[in-house]
Amino acid sequence: MTAKEFIGELNGKEVEGELIKTFLYSFIISIAILGIVYFVKFRYIDGFLGKYGLYLLLASISLALITSMIRQVRAYKEFACMSGMMIGMTAGMISGFDIGLYLGATNGMLYGSILGMLVGIFIGIWMGKCCGIMGVMEGLMAGFMGGIMGAMTAVMMINDNLKVAVVIISIVSWVILILLNYMIYKEMKENERQRKEDHTITALITVIIIAIITWFMIYGPRSTLFGG
Repeated sequence: MTAKEFIGELNGKEVEGELIKTFLYSFIISIAILGIVYFVKFRYIDGFLGKYGLYLLLASISLALITSMIRQVRAYKEFACMSGMMIGMTAGMISGFDIGLYLGATNGMLYGSILGMLVGIFIGIWMGKCCGIMGVMEGLMAGFMGGIMGAMTAVMMINDNLKVAVVIISIVSWVILILLNYMIYKEMKENERQRKEDHTITALITVIIIAIITWFMIYGPRSTLFGG
């Protein structure tokens, strides 16, 4: 019954009712940025869409789901220890893994790992602090491991249908993020929201991260496997 209630709340006016709106805001911002820079500059790069188009699209969807999760966590602000640890671990692991995966597929393991770890650790710690030091530690460890594992997975699959694997892995990660939204709702549905804010944080996170990912994919350093 709780799952049906959660689906119903997606159209409501409470915290969960903002998830779809936040997803759409973030996704539209990402696509708008990518569309502008493509027509201004990237369309002159040979094979741009074939090399980078799929990964940038998947990154935009992942980022939109991550920003939705961030907004939901920030709205409730404080969580019980076990819930907060799960939030920190999932936020750090999925954000680090996905970004490491996409950049590992275009720039190689070292550079995918570095950026995946940096973003994963940052988001993991930021979200994990909702329950104190244990959540912070979970977020840090998950971001550290996720960034490396994502990039390593991409490089391991380079000669075996990499794009198909990336799509499948992305879908699994999106399901995990949606289940995290559901878990947060189930744990906090009796609680009042603690923070109300506009979509400034959503827009800021989206612009910064999609800009970093795009710049790194196109102009960043590459391993020898990718012509570096």
